[in-house]
Amino acid sequence: MPSSVLHYELLATDNKARRGKMYTPHGVIETPTFMPVGTQATVKGVLPAHFHDTGAQIVLGNTYHLMLRPGVDRIKQAGGLAKFMGWRGATLTDSGGFQVMSLAQTRTIDASGVTFASPYDGSKLRLTPQSVIAAQVAFGSTIAMVLDECTKQPANYDTHKEAMARSMAWAQQAKHTIEQFAENNTVETSVFGIVQGGQFPDLRQASVESLLAIGFPGYAIGGLAVGEPRDDMLSTLAATAQQLPEGQPRYAMGLGSPIDIIEAVRHGVDMMDCVLPSRAGRTGRAYTWHGQINMRNARFADWHRPIDDTCPCYTCRQFTHAYLHHLFRCKEMLGPMLLTLHNLTFYGALMTTIRDAIETGQIEKIRKHLYAVYGDEPAS
Repeated sequence: MPSSVLHYELLATDNKARRGKMYTPHGVIETPTFMPVGTQATVKGVLPAHFHDTGAQIVLGNTYHLMLRPGVDRIKQAGGLAKFMGWRGATLTDSGGFQVMSLAQTRTIDASGVTFASPYDGSKLRLTPQSVIAAQVAFGSTIAMVLDECTKQPANYDTHKEAMARSMAWAQQAKHTIEQFAENNTVETSVFGIVQGGQFPDLRQASVESLLAIGFPGYAIGGLAVGEPRDDMLSTLAATAQQLPEGQPRYAMGLGSPIDIIEAVRHGVDMMDCVLPSRAGRTGRAYTWHGQINMRNARFADWHRPIDDTCPCYTCRQFTHAYLHHLFRCKEMLGPMLLTLHNLTFYGALMTTIRDAIETGQIEKIRKHLYAVYGDEPAS
């Protein structure tokens, strides 16, 4: 039995930007796509009944956190992650590689895996290339990520080289593990490899070559937006994306501002994820086609219009700036919930607009508009 049940179809291009589809056992995903983050089996502050209307097609969960709470067995007994969280769509689960970086003070790493101290009770959680794939198969994840070592910037060449080499060895073990599952069971999970190597072109190239030799149905670009200068991030993203196969999906991990999204798409990326739209919603910031606005601003106290007259979200159909301003001033939990719902709907509309723009050769027009309202002049 093949080790992957995911197929990518390239439909159109606009320079390097790609419009495609991913066919999975859990539905067809139109690309480019943005994946909202549901780290602990929930997108914070959004009811599943409303979340389905945002335009999201695939939701990201985190294996490290889900292994700690509620645990692999409970999710498996519930029928898998999607059913457990009431989501009718595809799921992608990260492996815990980001926590290797972000929780460096509470983990030890060796050639065969990583050991964490639980932040809840101090108990040990051991992640290995094999165990994280087994967990994600048990979750019924549509896409599972290999265990990798994400290195925080700044770090020197030798540190990145060691982390990259370890990540490639783990990727090989992950591929072997999913192949074993596929031989003995009906598996609906596809495993993606992750490119590492910091901002060092030779390490990135070596990482790509290693992953291509192993062979995965899709590839992620990891180690971005972890402290490096923005120009370095974009140049690394651009160079790495073009080394990846045309016939398979490309995923830029952890990128999610409107500017980051359009730059990733411009360089041939198909998938992105970020906590930004939900985190912004919780802190009173709304994304619109005219830029970002702060709902706490006093000028909205008497503004009795929706955030966006054209937005189809429940928030814009039912409520005004004035009401949302009131909720945030009073610290009512409904404010963050409504604004997060709007932001995720905006992101869904943004991706639809980007996909349409690629089909009609207008991606540069969308890029210039986003820079006009969210950033400086577009980079060359």
